[in-house]
Amino acid sequence: MYRIAICDDELPRREDVQRMLLGLSVKSGIDFETGLFASGEELLNHYDEGGEPFHILVLDIEMTGLTGIDTARKLREKRRLSEQIIFLTSYAEYMLESFDVMTFQYLLKPVDPAVFEEKMLKLCRYFEEKESEILIVKSADGDLVLHHDEIISIEAANGLTVKNKLKITTTRGVHDGRGMISSYAEALKDGRFLQIHRSILINLSHVHKFSGSRVVMSNAAELPIGRSKVKEVKDACTRFMVARTE
Repeated sequence: MYRIAICDDELPRREDVQRMLLGLSVKSGIDFETGLFASGEELLNHYDEGGEPFHILVLDIEMTGLTGIDTARKLREKRRLSEQIIFLTSYAEYMLESFDVMTFQYLLKPVDPAVFEEKMLKLCRYFEEKESEILIVKSADGDLVLHHDEIISIEAANGLTVKNKLKITTTRGVHDGRGMISSYAEALKDGRFLQIHRSILINLSHVHKFSGSRVVMSNAAELPIGRSKVKEVKDACTRFMVARTE
């Protein structure tokens, strides 16, 4: 199922997009859940209040108050980078400015339903391909969207007063997250990740070498392997390395 935000200050236009999505759902079998917003400010408030994120934002450009481009810019400033944006407008001159905010598509009104369906199906294929390559981590600053390739390790960092705190080390830096190691281990079990300790999950593609009962990662960090897991971890790493060369 894909969550779609429809943001337009005219109710009939919001309903038009909703009808096109319903028609596409009937034809394709893809489920869409829509959220309707009468202004850019309303959509921003949804995110500010911790509302569930959307996969796709369908934004009208010419709205009372914040324009669609202004709304998209503010969302990007909030690090909302994973949402794909489709702009709807009656004026082609906005096209150049719209690409400033990482736009997927720009459609002129009145929108041809066949063209709209084509673009939405393309976006759905994009999400299908990327779904197995992206991990969304809850953090104090919102959702972190991380590519599997850049994740080096995920470690439990619980203290006496803080529970379910995570330390996520990536090729770009270290992030604080929330959740349980076991949940991420389960979500990533079919990929290149392995739980080497009750509180540590690693990306096998970032393993540099072994040093006794520790594993040395690509960033030179040495992480302990659980006593009962040493053989399992070494065997898993060996299989992973062999598979990569085949």
